[in-house]
Amino acid sequence: MSGPREYRDSPLRPYVLTGGRARPSRNTVALDTLVVAAGREEELPVSASRQERALLRMCSRLLSLAEAAAHLGLPVSTVTVLASDLVDAGHLTARTGVPPAARSDGDLLREVLDGLRRLR
Repeated sequence: MSGPREYRDSPLRPYVLTGGRARPSRNTVALDTLVVAAGREEELPVSASRQERALLRMCSRLLSLAEAAAHLGLPVSTVTVLASDLVDAGHLTARTGVPPAARSDGDLLREVLDGLRRLR
């Protein structure tokens, strides 16, 4: 594979790689999503692109989509679509961070703790 510059020179290339799609099939795949190979022995189909194969190879260890995009020299949006396809096919496992709405609010937890202490 040549350097990252290979894909930056052609605006059509990412569009072709994703089959014309600009968004992933999963709404849970984001820039900070971590992906790792699912560990299945099943090979990718013959129709898989060189970039999908490279993405799957580099995901033998946990990797963020931003890191994968940098290594492949592709836009993050393109890698997000490719990774989403590989997750859908069962070749990759996606691990998303905790959504902001589900994160613990420190102030709220302190208030609950103070309230529990007052109950004694």
